[in-house]
Parts: sequence; structure tokens; C-alpha cells
Amino acid sequence: MTAAERNEQWHGHGGTGRTSGIGGPGPHAGGAPYDGPDTSDVGTGYGVDEGRAVADAVAAEVRLADPAVRGSRESAAALLDPEFTEVGASGRRWTREEMLAGLPDLPGGSADGPRIALSGLSGTRLAPGLVHLTYEAEYAGRRSLRSSLWRRDARGAWRLYYHQGTPVPPGEDANSPENAPG
Repeated sequence: MTAAERNEQWHGHGGTGRTSGIGGPGPHAGGAPYDGPDTSDVGTGYGVDEGRAVADAVAAEVRLADPAVRGSRESAAALLDPEFTEVGASGRRWTREEMLAGLPDLPGGSADGPRIALSGLSGTRLAPGLVHLTYEAEYAGRRSLRSSLWRRDARGAWRLYYHQGTPVPPGEDANSPENAPG
């Protein structure tokens, strides 16, 4: 299905026709102000299928790991929800403003330095306009398990609402049965 066909299908199912704004020009490409959560799909059978919602949130998460985005306050601001908070792998709690100020100096923020490698990305839509992603990140030999909550705003852009990192001890397999809850 082409992008035009998806857009037409989207219009034909009660959606607003808005795009996520993640990959190019759109209402949030320049960091437009937040207009609150998107409720356009509430009571209409969701409006956006789960696969599309998860794919859009994954694309946004991958963009946020890009050094060009991490090094640009404007680009990063377009991806962080106004109510963003993070509990980093170090245990530090970050506000949106602290993250925007620190992001260029954090791991993966330099175009000529090591990049953050993401693996095992998976997600699920928890509710209309809310997606939970989990994955493993590696930077300079250090690994962490990551959990992100992305919410779609009233303009259709996916923005990171909450993020948490948990360090994986060196030599540990984060997915081994010994590390499973229970």
C-alpha cells in the first residue's frame, strides 16, 4: 500500500488525516506548541491501527537516538512531550528542560562519536494515542534495558512522555531465565 493509499484509507475511516510528523515536514517538524493529548480516535474504533501507532512510535524512538537529533534542541524538543520525565540508567530523574539542555553532551550526542545501538524494539498500543516500547540500548560497551511511553498529541505527532533505563550488568544476559520475574 502506498503512502497516498494509506492516507486515503485513514481519511475513509473517521480519522483526521493527520500524519505523525516524525519523518518530515508536518505540524510538528518545527516544534509546534503542545495542544494536549489526541482524543480524535476515542470512541471511533481507535482511528489508527495498532501496527501503525507502534511503527510511528518506533520511528520516533529511533530518531531520538540519532546524533543529529540529540545535538539539536529544536529537533529533540519536537519529540519530547511537554510533561516528559525520565529515570535514567544512572538513577537520575530528568525533566524535559534538563534533558533538552543535557542531550547534546550525553552518550550518542556527537556525530563523530560512538552511536547508541538499539535492538529488540517491540511495542504495544496501551490505549488510543498511547504506545509502550521496550528495547535494549548499547553505547560504548554498556547495555541497558529501556522502556518508553509515547503519546500522540492533538496534532498527531508522537512525543516521548516517559522513559526509563535499567543497566544490564557486564556479562549478564538480560533475557536469561535467571533474570525473569517470578
